[in-house]
Amino acid sequence: MQHNSIEDIFNAFSQQRVLIIGDVMVDSYLWGKVERISPEAPVPIVHVQKRDKRLGGAANVAMNIQALGAEPVLCSVIGKDGSGTDFINLLGQHKLSSEGILQSEQRITTIKHRILSGHQHMLRIDQEDNSLLKPEESEELLKLVKQLAPTCQAIIFEDYDKGVLGEQLIQAVIDYANEIGVPTIVDPKKRNFLHYKGATLFKPNLKELKDGLKIDFNAKDTQELKAAVAELKEVLQVKQALVTLSELGVYMDNGKDKLHIPAHLRSIADVSGAGDTLVSVAALCLSLQTSPGFTAALSNLAGGLVCEHVGVVSIDKQKLMEEAIKHNIFQQ
Repeated sequence: MQHNSIEDIFNAFSQQRVLIIGDVMVDSYLWGKVERISPEAPVPIVHVQKRDKRLGGAANVAMNIQALGAEPVLCSVIGKDGSGTDFINLLGQHKLSSEGILQSEQRITTIKHRILSGHQHMLRIDQEDNSLLKPEESEELLKLVKQLAPTCQAIIFEDYDKGVLGEQLIQAVIDYANEIGVPTIVDPKKRNFLHYKGATLFKPNLKELKDGLKIDFNAKDTQELKAAVAELKEVLQVKQALVTLSELGVYMDNGKDKLHIPAHLRSIADVSGAGDTLVSVAALCLSLQTSPGFTAALSNLAGGLVCEHVGVVSIDKQKLMEEAIKHNIFQQ
């Protein structure tokens, strides 16, 4: 696909539709003030001043895809419960489709409650069921994916180890995507790390790469990094690997090119959500068939930009485009 400029590519984002399969959740926040210790136990009393519920997990990837101007289609299984209703309502508030969401009587919706006082994170309470989907639920989800996938230009697997993605479902989706010519992008976690054989682009971070292959190496040593990524590609038979290396930037191996792109110097406020942003940009670049160098450079830039903000935020498309032009990454 021929693109003549960065603006050209960013305009083309709005013609893309991306399927995101994975674990979704509700992020719940309680902000309050602590002025005394409880008389019942040596714990602080938080006097609640504000509550907020947000879309989390794979739904944050959907928010990033939407922020980039493309159309996300989220595919997951949630519970038929109060938090499930909250999740569907949040999708509606953000003008995101719920056509790919199944509600199950057998599961609960994952919700992470965070209790904060000022900027101090006091406590997190997780309510979740991370057992694998029942075979019939998995079948139903696969049926839905097969209905939606042909209308999409890319598929993202957003794995949080909460049970929506299991080996058989993953393989069936990758096989089907390869059959119909839709690229698959994987943001892996530990449990399914070795189950993504045949995916188009695999995007682990350094820790996931070491844990997943059960190897240790020095990421600052180019030869060791190169060898580890080559091993990853061989084990998983993936076409491209994009490894995120935090302050060391990203490393891309697409068979032909092996590129290490350093991180841009930034004031880092919070790294949460950077991986979600990075995988969203990589998926859109892949759907538009941009060069591997451009894909790696723009993803790297996007991941760094969201780290300047506190909390999980979606990428600012205009700011990303300005930075991409400033750094002249079209020449990558």
